[in-house]
Amino acid sequence: MKGKGLWIVLGVLIILVMWGVSGYNGLIALEEKVNSAWGQVDNQLQRRADLIPNLVETVKGYAAHEKEVFQAVSDARAKLAGAQTIRERAQAEGELSGVLSRLLAIAEAYPQLKADANFRQLQDELAGTENRIAVARKDYNDAVRVYRSRVRRFPTVIIANLMGFEPREYFQSEEGAREVPQVKF
Repeated sequence: MKGKGLWIVLGVLIILVMWGVSGYNGLIALEEKVNSAWGQVDNQLQRRADLIPNLVETVKGYAAHEKEVFQAVSDARAKLAGAQTIRERAQAEGELSGVLSRLLAIAEAYPQLKADANFRQLQDELAGTENRIAVARKDYNDAVRVYRSRVRRFPTVIIANLMGFEPREYFQSEEGAREVPQVKF
């Protein structure tokens, strides 16, 4: 009888350890998925930042007198490059989107610019990049949602608290991002 009770206790301990290891490994996998999704957001933001100088130089050739817009694009791009946190990146990305809207509106005002093949190609690349950024942000937020749910759900919350897993922030637009940008010439 004594031996049987020892085996039962040992069996329960083994099950608890296996559950703990499985829960921990699951949290690690979800955390890595969140990190990977953020890496894709960052990758697409970098792609956009790399394309912008080409677009700006092309537009500059046709609209040299629009220095204010080009300076704003340059400043917004620098701010995005220097952003460290998700919140700073979101804010800088919002500012850059607004400035790019103004830049593209300038392009609309110059028909000969729109007809330039290089500009059209860059504009298409930029539009494609904006779509990729939107998809990457969605994928990141989806990964964060799954991770946060697991971290907060019982009984995994016990392992999460013991091992220091913290809920991650969602990527959110900054305040005012839904307003239509004003373009003035």
